[in-house]
Amino acid sequence: MVQNMEILLKGEGYSKRHIFLTGPPRIGKTTVLLNAVDYLRARGVRVGGMISQEIREGGVRVGFKIVDLGRGVEGILAHINQKIGPSVGKYRVCVEDLEGVGVGAILSACEYADLVVIDEVGPMELYSDAFKRAVLRALDSGRIVLGTIHYRVRSGFTDMIRKRGDVDIIEVTYENRARLPREIANEILRRMGR
Repeated sequence: MVQNMEILLKGEGYSKRHIFLTGPPRIGKTTVLLNAVDYLRARGVRVGGMISQEIREGGVRVGFKIVDLGRGVEGILAHINQKIGPSVGKYRVCVEDLEGVGVGAILSACEYADLVVIDEVGPMELYSDAFKRAVLRALDSGRIVLGTIHYRVRSGFTDMIRKRGDVDIIEVTYENRARLPREIANEILRRMGR
């Protein structure tokens, strides 16, 4: 169930631990997440995990990269010129970098971070069983997870995340995306007892 942030802030959902953002493609989920992360880091929260960002050439999207938030290491998630790997649309997924950079970032964050970031749980990432295991490890680690989950993808794995009793799903919209970073960061700080 997609939660309204105002409902969370009025006291419902307080037993929940993790927050996943969803919404249509290009609505700004990663931007909301990164702005919340900046706000939290400024308040001393140790943040780790992974984000995915577009790779653009000449103004055209040609792929996606993975960034380890803890170490700053980057890898290719998917690219139009990737020769091997599962196909998602016009891209091929680089499972090796997904697991080497992305999974490594999540597992490392489970050990040292206060907040584990997972951007995103989507069709490309779901080709890796190691990624799925890392997500479950993060959700069960005792750390708080702030992630994004693909809007339309329905699988046994994404359905399991959406149905977990300790996960809030918040939809990013044009109307709420400017205020969400601070609201989410404040809610995470509250869940951390800060």
